[in-house]
Amino acid sequence: MTRLFGTDGVRGIANQEPMTPETVVKLGRAVAYLFKAPGARRSIVIGKDTRLTGYMLETALTAGITSMGVDVLLVGPLPTPGIAFITRSLRADAGVVISASHNPFEDNGIKFFSGDGLKLPDAMEARIEDLVVSGAIDRVRPGAHEIGKAYRINDAVGRYIEFAKNTFPKRLSLRGLTIVVDCAHGATYRVSPTVLRELGAEVVALNVAPDGLNINAGCGSLHPEVVQQAVVAEGANLGFTHDGDGDRLLCLDERGALADGDQILAMCALDMLAEGRLSDRTVVATVMSNAGLDVAMRQAGIRVVRTPVGDRSVLEEMLRGGYALGGEQSGHVIFTEHNTTGDGIVTALQVLAAMLRAGKPLSELAACMPRFPQVLENVRVRRKEDLEGLPKVQAQIREAERALAGVGRVLVRYSGTEPVARVMVEGPDEVTIGYWAGEIAAAIRDALG
Repeated sequence: MTRLFGTDGVRGIANQEPMTPETVVKLGRAVAYLFKAPGARRSIVIGKDTRLTGYMLETALTAGITSMGVDVLLVGPLPTPGIAFITRSLRADAGVVISASHNPFEDNGIKFFSGDGLKLPDAMEARIEDLVVSGAIDRVRPGAHEIGKAYRINDAVGRYIEFAKNTFPKRLSLRGLTIVVDCAHGATYRVSPTVLRELGAEVVALNVAPDGLNINAGCGSLHPEVVQQAVVAEGANLGFTHDGDGDRLLCLDERGALADGDQILAMCALDMLAEGRLSDRTVVATVMSNAGLDVAMRQAGIRVVRTPVGDRSVLEEMLRGGYALGGEQSGHVIFTEHNTTGDGIVTALQVLAAMLRAGKPLSELAACMPRFPQVLENVRVRRKEDLEGLPKVQAQIREAERALAGVGRVLVRYSGTEPVARVMVEGPDEVTIGYWAGEIAAAIRDALG
C-alpha cells in the first residue's frame, strides 16, 4: 500500500484495501495523532451516508481515534456539508465523512475536515498517509485511563435543518410551490424534504427509504430522468436531485429540462450581482465548465476564474481571492457566505430565492446561459499511466485539437475517485465532437482498457 488519498479522500470497494477495518483503524489513529495536543481533550466528529458498510467503517474509525486518547462525536447519517457545519458548530478539532458520494453502494470512502470545516490540504493528507503506511505511530499507545470516549450527538439533524433554513431569506416563502426532490436513498433523505416543507413548499419526495444497499441505485444526480418524469407527471414548479452524500445538486425546470451546475452558477451569479453580494464580480469554475458560462458572465460584466477539477480546487481559489460563488458542472456549488463545501440543500434554496426575487420560472432563469455542445466519454482503465506517455492517445488528441482549432477544445484526464479516464470535447456541433470524443476514447481503451 503506497497511495491512499485521491482527489476526494480515501475511496475504494468496501472491505477491500484500503477500505478495510484494519486500514481504517490506522487512519483513525493517524488523524487523532495529528490533531491531539498535550494537556487538552480533543474531539473529532464522525458522520456518514446510508451505506450498509458505513457501520463497519464508523466502528473502525472510532476505535482508532479513541485508542489515541481523542473523543469521538457520532452524528450518524448526515449530508457531507452538514458534517462540515456540525464540526464547526460543536467546535470539534476535525470532522470525518464516511461516504463514496455518487458511487454505487459497494464503494465507500473517507474524507477529513479540519475544525473550521475545510477539507484538509494535500500536505496534511500526505502526513496522514505517511503515518499509516510507515507504521511510525504503531507503538504510540496511551494508557487505559487516557482512552477517548464516543458520544452520540442526537440533535445533529435538527441543527443542520435549522442552519440550512437560515440560508433562505426570511422575507421569502415557498408557499404555493410544488417541488419534486430525489434524495437518492442517501444522506439527504430526512433533511432535504423537511427543509423544503418547513419553508412552505408542497414536496414530492422520491427515494427516501434507504436500506443500506439502494443508495444511488437508478436514482439521484446520475439519473435526473427520475425527477424529470416526476416533475411533468405532478405538474410541479421544479425538481431537485441530490447525490448520495448531498454535496451536489442538479435542477429540473417546470418542463423537465435539466439545469446543471454551470447553469446554477450563472443564475446565482446574476442574482447575487443584483443583490450586491457577488464579491469582485467574479465566479470560480473548473476547466470542465461549459464555454457558455463564460459568454453569459462576460455579457453581465462578471469574470470567470478557472481551476483544475475538484471542489477543493474551487474552494481554495475562492478563499485565496475572497470570492463568494464557485462550483462545478457536476452540481457542487459553494456559497462561502453559508458553508465551506458544496451543499446541495443550500444550493437548492439559493436557486429558489433567485426564482422568487426575479418572479420567473426556472426555465427563464436558466436561459441566461447558452450551452455549447459538449460530449463526455468515460473509459474504464486497468491502470492510470501518464497520459503524456501514450503516443497513440496523444496523437489522437492533437488531431482533434487541430480539427477544432478556434471553435472548440479537448480535455482528457483521469477521475480522482474511479478507475476511469474522462474525455471531454466541446465544439460547434454534436456530430463533430461526438466523433472526436469517440476516437480519443478508443485510443485510450486500446492502450489501457
